[in-house]
Amino acid sequence: MRICIAGASGAFGMKHMDAIAAIDGAKVVSVVGTKIDAIKTFAQERGVPHYTTDLAESLARDDVDAVILATPTQMHAAQTIQCLEAGKHVMSEIPMADTIEDARNVVAAHKKTNLVAMAGHTRRFNPSHQWIRNKIEAGELTVQQMDVQTYFFRRSNKNALGKARSWTDHLLWHHACHTVDLFQYQTGETASKVQAMQGPIHPELGIAMDMSIGMKVPNGAICTLSLSFNNDGPFGTFFRYICDNGTYLARYDDLYDGNDNKIDLSGVAVSNNGIELQDREFINAIKEGRTPNACVSQAIEAMETLHRLEECLEA
Repeated sequence: MRICIAGASGAFGMKHMDAIAAIDGAKVVSVVGTKIDAIKTFAQERGVPHYTTDLAESLARDDVDAVILATPTQMHAAQTIQCLEAGKHVMSEIPMADTIEDARNVVAAHKKTNLVAMAGHTRRFNPSHQWIRNKIEAGELTVQQMDVQTYFFRRSNKNALGKARSWTDHLLWHHACHTVDLFQYQTGETASKVQAMQGPIHPELGIAMDMSIGMKVPNGAICTLSLSFNNDGPFGTFFRYICDNGTYLARYDDLYDGNDNKIDLSGVAVSNNGIELQDREFINAIKEGRTPNACVSQAIEAMETLHRLEECLEA
């Protein structure tokens, strides 16, 4: 499988580079960046034969089968549609769009093709969350509440590597998207009730730096999500599953019980790297001609709930 990665030298682009390198039968043949000298150097260091600053150039190549978009949020929808129209399978980092209208346009474009179009909902693939999912499907667990904290310290416009960003991140459309999707995925239902509040808007970044979200699905399970770019401490997203048969804490690819005893996840998946597992699903779906987990027609469900939450913030 010959892959193009757009945004390859960014924080998550490099995670996908490493993930593809770990997958037999897959290789990165083209990378897209914003500055020609920088992406040339990156391609040479990584042994990638083609580099460009124009996604269309990569899409025109016969040796590109599929594209992974690790580009700024605001570009995801248009670039996903661009890839589909060029006849390329595509996986976009989340969110698949930052407006509900653009998300719906992505789904509409995908329906016109027989291609794989997937959103990068990594939490579905983290072994920690897969372990919970397996227990739910086996009838051994029922989620009663998810308590989630997403905390960063980003009072200036920098990415996960501490480098300046050319775009502005967003607590709702980006970071909350992970939890909204995961809550609905693990409960098997769409939120029937939502509420949201946000703190003051940053005078330079133009975004809320703190946010509180609540959701409830028809079976009664609830989710409480706290998000902040003001947290001066350990950063990341931490999930507490309060279930009918135990409490569990998921910290990315690791899982602990309610008393902080680590749970052995060996055997859950072929890798302990959620991004690698996500990329494997994308590639396998293409090879097998099937719909992937987290296809855009599934991902739109989280986008619809995010839209309702946005309406709460604007009320």
